[in-house]
Amino acid sequence: PLPQDIEFDLVEALPAPTSSVATGVTEQIVTYDPTAILSEAEPQITLDIKETAGPLERRAACDPQPTGAKYAPAISSDTPAAFTDSPAFSSVAINAPTPTGYVQRFKNLKASNNAYGYMGFTTLDKYDTNACAKKCSSIKGCSSFNIYFERDPSVDPAPACANPKSVTMIKCVFWGSSVNTENAVNFGQWRNQFQVVIAGSNGYESQIATPPGYNTPVALNAAINAPFDAVGWDSYMGVALFNSGPFDLKLCADACTMKSQYALAHPPSDGSPVVTCQFFNTYIIYVNNTQNPQGQYCAMYSESWSAKYATNAGQWRGADQYLVRSSYAVSNKTDPGAPCKDCAVRQASKDVSWHSLKPYCTDALGRTPATTTVTVTNTNTPTVTSTVTATSTKTVTPVKRQAVEMTALPIFPVMVSKTNATITKRALPTPDVLTKYPKSIVSSACSLQIGTAAPASTSTVTITANATAPATTTTTTLTLLATITASTTSLPT
Repeated sequence: PLPQDIEFDLVEALPAPTSSVATGVTEQIVTYDPTAILSEAEPQITLDIKETAGPLERRAACDPQPTGAKYAPAISSDTPAAFTDSPAFSSVAINAPTPTGYVQRFKNLKASNNAYGYMGFTTLDKYDTNACAKKCSSIKGCSSFNIYFERDPSVDPAPACANPKSVTMIKCVFWGSSVNTENAVNFGQWRNQFQVVIAGSNGYESQIATPPGYNTPVALNAAINAPFDAVGWDSYMGVALFNSGPFDLKLCADACTMKSQYALAHPPSDGSPVVTCQFFNTYIIYVNNTQNPQGQYCAMYSESWSAKYATNAGQWRGADQYLVRSSYAVSNKTDPGAPCKDCAVRQASKDVSWHSLKPYCTDALGRTPATTTVTVTNTNTPTVTSTVTATSTKTVTPVKRQAVEMTALPIFPVMVSKTNATITKRALPTPDVLTKYPKSIVSSACSLQIGTAAPASTSTVTITANATAPATTTTTTLTLLATITASTTSLPT
């Protein structure tokens, strides 16, 4: 099939996801409502989120900022370099326990994550990975968190206080997708002349949740690019793209169900079988780098495909490179799908029509009449009756006699009787567009297009003539769907 290329037009039509960690507050939580997402659109489902913290009021210049963590280790001097190089911060991060139900993705970095699916953050008085995990587990859609030390200003920097004294914050940031070294790209920022920096950054991720009714998700290194199946059927059914909210496999599972329900309610008008979604491949799509997520991509199929078909790690469109990350394959637990023979026949029939291949089907089904040349000799005397038999192989169709002009001889009456015979067909090259199908599928598709071919047969032609004439020899051609050449010799008595 055409590869399951990234639907660039769809990706570019939707706005890129955005997220922003608020400053000057100690907590920010984003809510997630998947039911609202599914109800808002058919092919593309958008997320309805809101920040429980509400809109933030701008602080006045030099206003006090949140105080630092009570139990943060002290640093040698109040400089960005002393903060990032603090051995105390490194020791805490390296020795932090991994919470139950989570795996550690990285430790002791000097950068925080910019992942997909921002779910908010909270601040802590001490570096406590278990407290972060507990908070993440309580947030719908949260699947990972990033905990770190951050150097923040004690007051809001302004010209009158451009580089104030620092405080040490311990932040726990929640994400709805994987956190890893690839998206740990936030090394801090400048606020006026004050430099915000990060140290002791650890990342943890919970096990990916299995959607109800599906098998355990299979982690992939690329997107699925499925071939035609064993009967030549293209099982790819299209995509859905979510451009906000967390990376949630259940969103794709629900989209798959929605597609199946729609297909069952709107069966094909040409008699083709109804095809339902039994498998999906979901991943996060980025453009140019992992700092620019475009959303959660869901490719849907009518049958399941193994990890060996995960070959699409990304694609180029013009100067832009689209990247695939966090890819999972998920199959229906009750019915993972199977090759659909009837679907393949209908699809092949459409290929025949679209590519004007009816002449090929006519030949393949033996509908071309055969042409045979037979020589007939008839000896005539003034009162002699002569009978000659000619055998011609051809397709059974009504036989019409053409008028034959002969020197001094009448037109011969012709009678045809049938006997069985076999036509030897010449080998036909299969058109490229049909090579993906087994021969049985092609034959059935051709029959749908032109009908069933009539069997071949052999006919016996009996020619009887009475004539009185001098001895002559005449060659006459009779066309009976086959070509018959008759040589007649007349002898007087």
